[in-house]
Amino acid sequence: MSQKRRLFYTDHHELPLPPDHKFPIRKYRLTRDLLERDGFYTFEPAPLAPREIIELVHDSRYVEEFLTGTLPPQTVRRIGFPWSEQLVTRTLASVGGTLAATEEAIAHGLGGTLAGGTHHAFRSEGSGYCVFNDIAVAIQNLRYKLRISRAAVVDLDVHQGDGTASIFEEDRGVLTVSVHAATNFPFRKQRSKIDIELPDETADERYLEAVQTVIPQVFAFQPDIVYFQAGVDPLESDRLGKLAVTHRGLQKRDELVIRACKERKVPLVITLGGGYAEPIEDTAKAHANTYRTAAHLFGRIA
Repeated sequence: MSQKRRLFYTDHHELPLPPDHKFPIRKYRLTRDLLERDGFYTFEPAPLAPREIIELVHDSRYVEEFLTGTLPPQTVRRIGFPWSEQLVTRTLASVGGTLAATEEAIAHGLGGTLAGGTHHAFRSEGSGYCVFNDIAVAIQNLRYKLRISRAAVVDLDVHQGDGTASIFEEDRGVLTVSVHAATNFPFRKQRSKIDIELPDETADERYLEAVQTVIPQVFAFQPDIVYFQAGVDPLESDRLGKLAVTHRGLQKRDELVIRACKERKVPLVITLGGGYAEPIEDTAKAHANTYRTAAHLFGRIA
């Protein structure tokens, strides 16, 4: 008997932010609400990631200072969130959701989390609303347990995955791919294995050409697993995006990546990534469409 696939969520952990804070925290619950109405998935709260797994990637002193609220003020400013115990819990759940989605992908071909994609986190510091790099942690956990040897990260957020690129820059076992806006944050780019920088106002046709260019290179690498950082901030209504991709363009992008993994039988993990559209409902719709596309292409678990 077939069963629905699972998605992991973190939005039940409240994150207290100042009223004027720019981060669209409501998008997580709005996205889950849309997907729950569809009925394609079951939903489970993300488990909290153990500290020892996080420290497979992150410097132990940085981890300790974050968990105990003793980070230097400049480090907190670079992360962009005020420190709180709720931030700690939600951050651990964000990493834990990607770890759980990884197990789901290995078992059933597809795993997804309605959080994660925190690709601006470096080994010893956070940045750009990212504390720990969930994708890097998940990859290193698999390699530590000798379950994979090669992984690919397909990062299609509008912002370069600089933290992920830096962590794996000298690592031949991890292919990092980033298709992003050339003039956008981070202003000091790192070196992914494959970087494609797009000019402002890039629309669907050019954007999809770039995505199509990297897909054969991803599978020429012969990864044992693919992580898809499916940020939707290339959307034309995104206030931090600088590109001009439509909802239809993003859906086609998602289909290209997801179908490629399905056809090649390579386990796929989807993480949420960025999205800052106005209205916020545009972001939630685009995020939901990614997981709708995955449900359509992969179907139920046999």
